[in-house]
Amino acid sequence: MTYEPMMVPSRKPNRTTRTVLIVVGVVLTVCCVVGVCGGFWFYRSIKDAVKPVRVATAAYIDDVRAGNYPAAYGRLCGEIRETMTQADFARIQAAQLKIGSYKIVGVYVNNSNGRVTGTSTVEMVQEATGARMTQTMVLVKEDGEWRVCQ
Repeated sequence: MTYEPMMVPSRKPNRTTRTVLIVVGVVLTVCCVVGVCGGFWFYRSIKDAVKPVRVATAAYIDDVRAGNYPAAYGRLCGEIRETMTQADFARIQAAQLKIGSYKIVGVYVNNSNGRVTGTSTVEMVQEATGARMTQTMVLVKEDGEWRVCQ
């Protein structure tokens, strides 16, 4: 008689580790994609919120720099226009040293109890002296437009 070895079925390889790693990789990829998309959406929404404040600030400063005081006066909020005439505004602005250059370095928008306000931080250089100064300008949203309300 001959001895025949008994056939033992081969073991199936354990694929649990590989499956877990694949699932973890997919979850991490999905999280990264969602995070990037959410971050991009957040950045765009913030940028869209502060852009009108930046534009209104630049327009006001450009009018003052050009000596176009009636246009600059028109960019002021109602509260200031009620307390100061256009002639007084023009006289005060004409008496100040001219702005040579400026840079808007910060813009902030706030909505508190339905009142929307903005703040712009502007670095300016005086034309005659070269002196540098930083000014914070407060803006309010009136009738759908941003107006300077220092």
